[in-house]
Amino acid sequence: MADAATLLVLWPVLIPIATAAITAALWRSPAAQRWIGMASLTLLLVASLALTAAVMGEGVIAKQFGDWAAPFGITFVADPLSAAMIAISGVLAFAVGIFALSDIRPRHERNGFHPLFHGLIAGVNGAFLTGDIFNLYVWFEVMLITTLGLLVVQRGRAQIDGALKYAAMNLFGTILFLIAVALLYGATGTLNMADLARILPQMEMSPGLTASALLFLAAFGIKAGVFPLFFWLPASYHTAPIAISALFAGLLTKVGVYAAFRVFTLMFEMEGGGLREIVAVVAALTMITGVFGAAIQWNVRRILSFHIISQIGYMLMGLAIATPVAIAGAVFYIVHHIIVKANLFLLAGAIRKAAGTDDLRKAGGLLKSHPWLAVLFLIPALSLAGLPPLSGFWAKFLVIDASLREEVWWLAAVALLVGALTLFSMSKIWMEAFWKKPVLVRAAPRTVPVAFVVPIVLLGAVTLTIGLFADPFVEYARSASAILVDPADYIAAVFPGEAPVQAAETSLPGTIPPVEGAVE
Repeated sequence: MADAATLLVLWPVLIPIATAAITAALWRSPAAQRWIGMASLTLLLVASLALTAAVMGEGVIAKQFGDWAAPFGITFVADPLSAAMIAISGVLAFAVGIFALSDIRPRHERNGFHPLFHGLIAGVNGAFLTGDIFNLYVWFEVMLITTLGLLVVQRGRAQIDGALKYAAMNLFGTILFLIAVALLYGATGTLNMADLARILPQMEMSPGLTASALLFLAAFGIKAGVFPLFFWLPASYHTAPIAISALFAGLLTKVGVYAAFRVFTLMFEMEGGGLREIVAVVAALTMITGVFGAAIQWNVRRILSFHIISQIGYMLMGLAIATPVAIAGAVFYIVHHIIVKANLFLLAGAIRKAAGTDDLRKAGGLLKSHPWLAVLFLIPALSLAGLPPLSGFWAKFLVIDASLREEVWWLAAVALLVGALTLFSMSKIWMEAFWKKPVLVRAAPRTVPVAFVVPIVLLGAVTLTIGLFADPFVEYARSASAILVDPADYIAAVFPGEAPVQAAETSLPGTIPPVEGAVE
């Protein structure tokens, strides 16, 4: 059983890599690419959920490639956090794949949509599962290449302009990442994350290690789209086809957030050196600039793109506070946001199909012509704003409660203000697209394809499930937080049979010592 569980760690990467290769070989047959891709996404969803179930049942699972023992070989590790990210990515990829059946045109398929789509999924899953900081860089590069390809799959002026802005900033982030890796390796002699978790708590923070930590923070900040490094995001996300935009909105920035949580809980301390204060200020400014940027937009996808930025700030709140409760709240927030934000982008596509435009000033009347679309929009929109009992309410409650427990009053106040302004933006979309009278009166309503509706309903159902039955999801987030706070099980899975080397006794990087009942 253990061997079978270990093999489950490989499938979330092997399936999309194999699919990318097969669809590339079938470039002359878009129909074959399409249905092989959907079969692959179904298989990937099953494998992702199976991996999560295995982690829930057996604990942290590690796989050493080629039987090279850590830290010398390549390691994949699935703990509660990475397993949750893999599962929710599988759900999202499946939903977007259905949407793409109607959204992606033959010219997009001829330009490589299917291999690039599955290649991106492989890069994302590889980043979630890798147990080596250099291989995290490798998977980031896979994501970068495939993302650039997807951005220009339509080959228009706006797409190329957005791709150039994306490439420029993310290549700069890559340089920072490589310098940070080099400094870290020079100081420790290892790049295996579990090995670093054993070594770094016993080392003094040298100037090289301090510089490495700050460079990692900047590199991950670029990937996550935080203040002031976010300008590439609203300049590029709205230019791609809807299915691609939704995939980007759900996953790309979350990989940067995930990497920050992994590095700054497993390896580096948040205490000392002002790192906690830096992250807190960045979180607040990210929330504020994102929500105000959204408030002045009229294009639906540009509004949603700026809200990606503001919501990243909530996730960084958990990292800044760095208590078990705060980290659990951030984990819950990440999972909630992946589903809600991607669904809103899919809904933006449905609104454009129904109204004939992305511009809210030219839309209107959809409440009368498409009442079902109005209901489906309200679910993720109100969840994003944090209204009970939807998933966004519990996500915001957990991170704000953690900030109040630690008496970080100003950060809680910023979060509450941004939540209110988010509701304003969602109300703006509602009033302009659904409530007001249509600008152009049509003889008959424009039809929305079934392939658009099915994934929107699916993701809406997931949002309702997380909100109405929050307890098991909160408990799972707490289990993920427990591993991040005390990585003894993570280390033991990578180095089986060895003592945890003070993992439970040392005040671990970015955490507090585990206390009975600390997570209530």
